[in-house]
Amino acid sequence: MTEQPQLSFFARLWLAFLCFWRVLVSRPFAQAVHPLSAAYDAGTLGAGTSAPALPKPEPKPEPKKPEPVALPPEREHASALALMSMLQREGRLIDFLQENVASFSDAEVGAAARIIHEGCRKVVRQYLTLQPVLPDSEGARVAVPVGFDAQRIRLTGNVAGQPPYSGSLKHHGWVTTEVKFPSVSPAMDPRVLAPAEVELA
Repeated sequence: MTEQPQLSFFARLWLAFLCFWRVLVSRPFAQAVHPLSAAYDAGTLGAGTSAPALPKPEPKPEPKKPEPVALPPEREHASALALMSMLQREGRLIDFLQENVASFSDAEVGAAARIIHEGCRKVVRQYLTLQPVLPDSEGARVAVPVGFDAQRIRLTGNVAGQPPYSGSLKHHGWVTTEVKFPSVSPAMDPRVLAPAEVELA
């Protein structure tokens, strides 16, 4: 018969501490230990007696991660709606786009475009910092290197073979280097791009 290893005082102290709390919090563990305690008190549990197997603690279920709540479209795109609201407030852009200008004369369209341009330009300069993608002047000869960024440079015309390419710059492009949009208050409805105006007599 294999002799049981002798436990040191500190090992027994630690075991007593663990068993104390397991008995308090686990009913199956307490029910499994109780017969051992009774047998030891009765003198029927000796050093060579095999103790009955204790039940394995049931695995605790992992807490479910809360699923992300999908924002309504008006909240998900609140910044874009806020920009449209500012373009309407400063440049009447939405009013202009909703108009049927086919019946307007070129002079009328030109006069309206001047006002819209001034207001919309003010908004863009206030909240966005823009720089050209390529610094060259339009019409200049530019080189397109190997591994160029297709999001920043779009090739047109007779595109054949592999880069590097050389071509004429038709538009220098724009890239935003800084965005300074104000935060949209949750109390505001971002769908309202411009309130109705009622003049009281």
